[in-house]
Amino acid sequence: MISWFFIGLVVAILLTPGPTNTLLASSGIQVGVRKSFQLIPAEALGYLIAITAWGVLIGTVSKKFPIVPVILKLFSAAYILFLAIKLWRTAKDQVDLNMPTIRARELFCATLLNPKALLFASAIFPVSTWKYFAEYTAHMLTFLLLIIPIAFFWTYLGSVLCSNKITWLNQTNLQKTASIVLVGFSIPLSYSAILSL
Repeated sequence: MISWFFIGLVVAILLTPGPTNTLLASSGIQVGVRKSFQLIPAEALGYLIAITAWGVLIGTVSKKFPIVPVILKLFSAAYILFLAIKLWRTAKDQVDLNMPTIRARELFCATLLNPKALLFASAIFPVSTWKYFAEYTAHMLTFLLLIIPIAFFWTYLGSVLCSNKITWLNQTNLQKTASIVLVGFSIPLSYSAILSL
């Protein structure tokens, strides 16, 4: 069963600025939303491989050391809080979105090495995901389906930021909003990890 908490965490973390989202926004600026949609399979494949590899590793290690998932969950909650603070503090910094045309290979590599994959595998995906294939399939398919609208959002955001048509839709407001949402998710994540001790 897919929980709304899982969906909310996935959406909140996927929406936060990072290497993959910066590349998607850059592509939106350079080639527009429609052509940028060709990059989504590369992002999906990168996350699929990275999250699965981390999940299998964590599942294997946690059999001998059951405390590892709890520690990783606490670490992930701390990382989410760190990310929230960083987003808030850098909200007024300008991001350079004028980079060379983004290709699928670059986006795949950026996603494969994205630290969010460890966060998803260790704290967001339930522990049962790495024990039962049906749970893995259901959660991974949900995750991959959530990538599509969020990738669209980032490419669209790039095209809108470039045109300056909507004054309130700017990097500062987006980062501060994302920061508040992340703090809201880090609290229950920390609480559930502490309850597991």
